Amino acid sequence: SARAERHSEVVEQLLASDHAYRSNAGPEEVKAYKAEHGGAAGFRGTDDGEGAVRLRIPDDGATVVTDVIRGESSFENALLDDLVIARADGTPVYHLAVVVDDLDAGITHVVRGADHYSNTPKQLRILKALGAPEPVYAHVPLLHGPDGKKLSKRHGAASVQELRDAGYLPEALRNYLALLGWGYDDSTTFFTTEELKERFSIERVSRNPAIFDEQKLRHINGRYLRELSVDDLTARLEAFTGRTGLREAAAISQEKISTLDEFWPLAGFFFGRPADDPKAWQKVMGADGARDALAAAREALAAAPEPWTVEGVEAALAGVLETRGLKPGKLYQPIRVALAGTTISPGIFETVALVGREETLARIDAALARAA
Repeated sequence: SARAERHSEVVEQLLASDHAYRSNAGPEEVKAYKAEHGGAAGFRGTDDGEGAVRLRIPDDGATVVTDVIRGESSFENALLDDLVIARADGTPVYHLAVVVDDLDAGITHVVRGADHYSNTPKQLRILKALGAPEPVYAHVPLLHGPDGKKLSKRHGAASVQELRDAGYLPEALRNYLALLGWGYDDSTTFFTTEELKERFSIERVSRNPAIFDEQKLRHINGRYLRELSVDDLTARLEAFTGRTGLREAAAISQEKISTLDEFWPLAGFFFGRPADDPKAWQKVMGADGARDALAAAREALAAAPEPWTVEGVEAALAGVLETRGLKPGKLYQPIRVALAGTTISPGIFETVALVGREETLARIDAALARAA
């Protein structure tokens, strides 16, 4: 490939300038050298005229890494091994390839994870041997899970695609990720992407690992969802679910969901049959007086005047609470289980109004028959 030819060209350049040499030394030779010269001593080989290509590291002085986030660190050259930059078959190693590729691409800033920090003095030695300018380095802290360990799949979603599939909004995720190890000030938690572009400064990034807490992300995402217009929320839900006609259900579910993925489990009963949740049924309809309360609700709703509205539903059910002296939960939960099949739904008045008079009465009748 073109890059392989370019890498080989640079290796030959370093050999010709005596900044590098060929060596047959393998792990055993390196180990023996260190045993003889002290375990911390950097390996120094001899030019064998064949074998892998090693970069010559000076014995004196230090290689200084200047990092925007971590400050300045000094690495004694005497402790650095002569660096292998190409294998015996001519294949370049990572350090040589990345330095050459970045140089050719005109990269001026290298922003990467802190786990690459130890690579930096090695790459700086290659740059110095080439007489090339150093880029600006910034090594950002790694993300950890709530247990303090490096973020992985055992902590749940660990990729952007998985978070997208879980119903997180791009703007909410950008907001949350920006807060991990960075902050505009001590109090600002929510900001738009445009505000982030204006305010972000890499110098304010912390050196300490940041904790990725999906519960906090969920909280931030919920706020973003609640601030969407109903039309925007509907469009996103329809794209996410692959369904249409969700606007009315989206409007009354907006305050109840924190991710797009939570919408269908909450509101799917509007578009099909009630869910089958035996535990919910037993908990609510198995309680004393539940069937009688549901029967009273049916009677009141059947007599509610037209038009069938949220306000009319509320007034009808308020009359049942008053005449029977019931607490709201003792009346509303049986209705919710009858309509949704579960104990969770959007607001009860909005739910009854959206299901519609005919379907509401039919579902209550089915529940009453089941509870008989």
